[in-house]
Formats: sequence, C-alpha cells, structure tokens
Amino acid sequence: MPTITSLTIEADDPAAAEKFYTDAAFGVALPIRVEQSSAPTTGFRGFTLSIVTPQPSAVDALMGRALAAGAVALKPAKKSLWGYGGSVQAPDGTVWTFASSKRKDSGPLDHEVEQFVVQLGPADVGASKKFYVENGFAVARSYGSRYAEFDTGTATLALTRQANLAKVTGLSVGTGSHRVRIGFDADSLTDPDGFVWTTNAG
Repeated sequence: MPTITSLTIEADDPAAAEKFYTDAAFGVALPIRVEQSSAPTTGFRGFTLSIVTPQPSAVDALMGRALAAGAVALKPAKKSLWGYGGSVQAPDGTVWTFASSKRKDSGPLDHEVEQFVVQLGPADVGASKKFYVENGFAVARSYGSRYAEFDTGTATLALTRQANLAKVTGLSVGTGSHRVRIGFDADSLTDPDGFVWTTNAG
C-alpha cells in the first residue's frame, strides 16, 4: 500500500512560506517542505490540504492561527448541514480547509487533528480513481463519479470532482502549475491531472 510521507509546496518566497507554516502550527504529523518556484499558476490550483477536527473549537483555533500568521479567509467558519468548517488561503497560495462533523462542542478539547487529507480535484474522478488503483492504491471509500478516498497512511488521499472542490474554496478553477509535489514510498508517477508523486521514503 503506497503511503504519503511528505508534501512539498512550491512558493515564490520559500522563507515567508516556511515562517507561515511554523507560526500557524497546524500540528500535522507529516513533513511539509517548501521550495522555490515561479511556475505560472492562476486561481484555484486543483487541490486542498484539509484538516478534520473533533469539534468546532478546533476549527476556530486552527483558522485563527492561520489568519494571524498571514492567511486570507476564503470561507469563514460556520455551521452547515454536514457540520462546521471553513477555509483559508496561505500566503503561498495553498488552500487549507478545516472541518468537524459536529456542529457544537461536546467537551474539553484534547487534540485538534483527527485526520489530514490531501484532496485532489480531478477533471474525471472515475478516470483518476482507476489510475490510482492500477498503481497499487487501496480504495477506502468511494461514491461513484463524485468522490474516492484511499488508505495512504498518516495522510489520506481523496479525490473530489474538480468543480465541487473549487466551490468549497470560493475560487475559480485555475490554470498552470499545481505547485505541489506529494512524496510517497513507491516509484515516482504523474497522474492524469498532472499531480506529481515523487519517491521519498521519509
């Protein structure tokens, strides 16, 4: 089973991006690396990094730190039919979403992160799912052509229809580089939507 081992975010200003992730202190148990890149990119880059939390107070805490560190609010945290959540855009352009399936706190908060999800927005979820299955990824959940989730260790890989994922961010579908590379413990590959996976055992 391929396991996600790191994420490399490409930024115009790596030093500023690294400072943001240090100050935001998301508590994700996965190395987040930053590298210099000026690759052309516009609008929504086709992916989000998503933190699932045990209750709304964790969403508020994480979003508050992100905003204080320099992120821009895309969707302020609020209640919805499915729970509570919101999204921000980091100074480097990466979109982070925070969500809880609960609409109100149930007690004291002893941890903030339940699940970390690398969520890609392919043009065709079915075709992308087929690609990943053929490359050894194990499907954990799947809902037709709308959504698929894979068991990839500390970080979960999820596929959500591109238009739906863009709607969550409030950004228009962009063009150009995704400006992210996913490190994992298998042979390097590039998926049908141009997301690059690189061999990285740690």
